[in-house]
Amino acid sequence: MQIVSVNVGLPQEVHWKGRAVITSIFKQPVLGPVAVHAEHLAGDGQADLRVHGGPDKAVYAYPQEHYAYWQPLVPPELLGPGALGENLTTTGLLESEVRMGDCFRAGTAVLMAVQPRRPCFKLGIRLNDERVVKQFQEARRCGIYFRVVQTGVLQAGDALELVERSPYAVTIQDVADCYYLPEKDYTKLMQILALPFLPPSWREGFEKLAAAQSS
Repeated sequence: MQIVSVNVGLPQEVHWKGRAVITSIFKQPVLGPVAVHAEHLAGDGQADLRVHGGPDKAVYAYPQEHYAYWQPLVPPELLGPGALGENLTTTGLLESEVRMGDCFRAGTAVLMAVQPRRPCFKLGIRLNDERVVKQFQEARRCGIYFRVVQTGVLQAGDALELVERSPYAVTIQDVADCYYLPEKDYTKLMQILALPFLPPSWREGFEKLAAAQSS
C-alpha cells in the first residue's frame, strides 16, 4: 500500500449554474513533505465546516484503482491526481479490505479509517457534470476518510503500513453498501451501530434505517 500523490487545496470561489460557490474541492498535487495536523493537511482547507472537515474527515484517501471506472465518464483532462477531491491518491488501500477503525502509518503520521464518503454537489462542479454525484453513490467507490491519531509528516511515495487492525469486522465498503444498497442487511446494520467511533452523522442515518427495518 502506498501514497501515489498528496493533494491539497484552499477555498476558492467558482461559478456554477449562475451562482457563486466557495469550494476547496480543486485539490492539486504537491511535492515534498506535507505536515499532517489534527484536522487537516498543511495547505488544505474546507469551505463549509458544517459538512466538511473536522476530526472525522481530517484526511480523505481515494484509490487510484478506481480511476479506471471514471475514465469512460469523465474527460481525461479532468482525471489527474486529486480529481475526486482526495488528499491522498493511493494504491492497495481498498474500501473492501480496510476495516472501520484500522490504523495506518503514513510517513510519521498515524491515521484511523472512520468512514466512507458521501459526496455533495461540489463533486459535480469539480468534474463539470452534476450527474457524477449520483454516479459516485451508485458506484459505491467511496474512498476513505481518516481521523488523525498521531500528527506527523507524509509525502508521495510513502508506504501505508497497517499498524493496528480494528477488532470490528466491518469494512468501509460494508458501511457504504449498507447505506446505499436498497436491500439492507439488518445484522450488518447492527454491527455498524455497535462501532464506538462511528461518526454522528452516520449513526443518525443508520439508526433511522434500523428503525425502519424493525418496524
